[in-house]
Amino acid sequence: MVDAVVSVFLEKLLNTLIEGGRIVNEFRDQFENLQKELELMRSVLKDADKRKRKEQTLQIIMGNLRELIYEAEDMLADCQLQSRENDSFSNGCLTCIHPPKLGFQYRTAKRLREINENITKIKQDLSYLGLSTSNGIAGIDMCNDPRWSSPVYDHTLVVGLEGDTKKFKGWLFEADHGILSIGVVGMGGLGKTTIAQKVFNDREIEDHFERRLWVSVSQTFDEAQIMRSMLRNLGDASVGDDRSELLRKINKYLLGKRFLIVMDDVWSTDVSWWRRIYEGLPKGNGSSIIITTRINEVARMMGVSEASIHRPKFLSKDDSWLLFRKIAFAASGGDCTYPELEQVGMEIVFKCKGLPLAIKAIGGLLLYKSHYNEWRRIAENFRDELAENDDSVMATLQLSYDELPTHLKSCFLSFALYPEDCVIPKEQLVHWWIGEGFVPVRMGRSLIEAGEDCFSGLTNRCLVEVVVKTYNGVISTCKIHDMVRDLVIKMAKDDAFFRLDGIGCRHLGIDGNMDHKKLAANRKLRALLSTTRTGEVNKIVSSFPNKLNQCRYLGVLDLCKSIFEMPLAVLLRQIGCLQHLTYLSLSNTHPLIQFPPSLEKLKNLQVLDVSYSQNLTILPPYLMTFKKLIVLDVSHCGSLDYLPKGLGRLSNLEVLLGFRPARSSQLNGCRIAELRNLTRLRRLSLHLSQSDEIEDDEVNALVNLQELQLLTISCFDSHGIDLIDKLDKLYPPPALQDLSLRYFPGKMSPVWLNPFSLPMLRYLSISCGNVAKIHQSFWGENNTVWKIEAMLLESLSELEMDWRVVQQVMPSLRIVNASWCPELTSFPIEDIGFRGGVWTKGEHKANKIVVLVTFFLGNSLVPWRNKKQTIVARSSKESKYPAFVDATFELLRLRWLLTDMDLIHSSATILHYDNRSII
Repeated sequence: MVDAVVSVFLEKLLNTLIEGGRIVNEFRDQFENLQKELELMRSVLKDADKRKRKEQTLQIIMGNLRELIYEAEDMLADCQLQSRENDSFSNGCLTCIHPPKLGFQYRTAKRLREINENITKIKQDLSYLGLSTSNGIAGIDMCNDPRWSSPVYDHTLVVGLEGDTKKFKGWLFEADHGILSIGVVGMGGLGKTTIAQKVFNDREIEDHFERRLWVSVSQTFDEAQIMRSMLRNLGDASVGDDRSELLRKINKYLLGKRFLIVMDDVWSTDVSWWRRIYEGLPKGNGSSIIITTRINEVARMMGVSEASIHRPKFLSKDDSWLLFRKIAFAASGGDCTYPELEQVGMEIVFKCKGLPLAIKAIGGLLLYKSHYNEWRRIAENFRDELAENDDSVMATLQLSYDELPTHLKSCFLSFALYPEDCVIPKEQLVHWWIGEGFVPVRMGRSLIEAGEDCFSGLTNRCLVEVVVKTYNGVISTCKIHDMVRDLVIKMAKDDAFFRLDGIGCRHLGIDGNMDHKKLAANRKLRALLSTTRTGEVNKIVSSFPNKLNQCRYLGVLDLCKSIFEMPLAVLLRQIGCLQHLTYLSLSNTHPLIQFPPSLEKLKNLQVLDVSYSQNLTILPPYLMTFKKLIVLDVSHCGSLDYLPKGLGRLSNLEVLLGFRPARSSQLNGCRIAELRNLTRLRRLSLHLSQSDEIEDDEVNALVNLQELQLLTISCFDSHGIDLIDKLDKLYPPPALQDLSLRYFPGKMSPVWLNPFSLPMLRYLSISCGNVAKIHQSFWGENNTVWKIEAMLLESLSELEMDWRVVQQVMPSLRIVNASWCPELTSFPIEDIGFRGGVWTKGEHKANKIVVLVTFFLGNSLVPWRNKKQTIVARSSKESKYPAFVDATFELLRLRWLLTDMDLIHSSATILHYDNRSII
């Protein structure tokens, strides 16, 4: 990934040269020479990176180049820091001849000349090895096609599993005595976990079992850790209990219940741990256990009989092609619109040997290629990879990595830090990538948007699996397949990005106890992040702060979900010395009460996250001088009353979460009016509880935030009817796309919640609160309709809405998620008064057609004999949707069937769709 290292450095160098600064300008000639040489080399670095896996000499050369670039980047950072300090002290010439500055300038100039000379030599060596740089400057392959700036297909897509699911249901529903053990055995990439997930999440399975537990068993598992994971599934966050106490608790929660436990991806043939857990489980009630493993012996040793072992089959030729085209041709709904690509695509799919993981990976790769020559090149490279390693999954993954744009390679290698089966917050990844400069930005584009695009680039290529999506399709957590993890760890080790032993790399994860020896061995560390699994915490030892202080070029520090052996003030004092920090997370840090003066030096911060720090009472005024901040997250800080004055000076803010305006009596606090100056805000969450948090002349504070896309207004623990009147006047900007109202205190929805005031709104969420009626303006007038595509309604015990009217004013609506709304009886969602469910436009159209066909064939044939009839299918008028085509074909098949049965004459049949004739 040397090409990625070079790209990141050039991005930083370009921005630094534009910003200038006295010290930077001292070395401008050297930096510009370096820039020129590297730009020329970029055209061959991708090929060199690929060839180095086979050529030892090239591997050494590329390693040397990588280290030189990192050193130049450190020097660039030092120059920026010196420039800022120099400019802040004096504008006079005396500062320039201060002895310490002279020493710095001399050392820097000397070393920059040496770096330039070494890079020139490396360029000559590459040319000698047949990698000529004379072809010109390579462009930046940023994949800026807007079609790929978000997920373009359903990440839950599976094919060919209908029979597997039916088979499992038969086993599970028939279980009665003892505990039924079922095994799913097969090679990596065959879809074992996918099958188990499909069964586990099935609605009938959910109804059948009172308790369901999913446990990911990694290769380096711990018995107590597994039991704690089981308890977390049961709602118990036990941490310090011993194994016998943990098992006793599990038994207590499951006693008398029908339960389903999935033990996913078990490797070890030593199953003594499982025997102890199994013996402690209550028996009977039709409970079941599903075990997925690559090793047949493991399943047998864990008590699975041969009759209860399911061995997934390779996908058939048709199912393989279906899965491939659903991904590779996602832009056209899974249809191949380029006939010349079909033959090449089938050739590639054949080499995947029916393995779903390989098919998805190659499909995700080709999603970004639309020309025949590109597809043919991929097919030939795939053949070469298979010749070296007859493993279609690993060959596909290696090819996918090689074909990544340079800026995505660093993002992809980030996943190496996380433990096996770890569920990873997308937000942490995006903030990390921004903080370390992995995200390229052009034309003043939003950094958050660019970071989100990088994430979509990896999910669309099927290198990252989606775990949790919100109602509107936004991905919040993810993970990677263990075979993808094998590849990413190998590539990260080869490039000194990350190593499992923690020695000689620039990125480390904190998982449990942080070994201070790793910090001592990595003084050039760039990023240190919490990578604990869900529900677990890190333990930061007392020697950690002193070792941390030695990592002077650290840019990313995430200590979320940690407990500390030392006073937090000691650690914060050392963090204040890390002046290159761009991303700092102290989320879920409960000892955090206030920021010490030492953190005032962190002027480079772009991301600051202190969310869920419940004891944080005040933020320092100096925070308002951090002009580079783009993300400030103070959400769920229950003891924080307000932010300090001056927030409006943070003009680069794109994300502000947990903003609580100061009340009229809180003179040092920030008022809501300051938000008017934050014109780059894209995401804002407000916490409003008192009417005097909004003065009459401040109700227009949001309306001109033209970049704002997502607004959350929470009124938890609000007081007074006056607040409702103020909220009715607090108009959001017209371009808003996503609105969430939580704990809204009024019985009536806000007057501004209407298609005139919010013509661009696509996603609407209303949860908790007192809303019982919808304001008349919500329904529009003069044929004005909403553009809303997805809606969430949750815990609204008195809310009344008519489903037919909702559909009329929201013709684009495709998803409704509703629960605990007992008065929404007209909504087509089962059990809406309790746990509820999801209505999806396409699925329900298909269901209506099935019901229609069943009704006609089962009940209404005889009276129609020899009569002209009209068959009506009431559904969406948008014929471009696949569901419309499916509906049409169902009706056509019905017509042909009736004609063949001589029940009606074909010329007498008219088929309609939304009262429009289609035949």
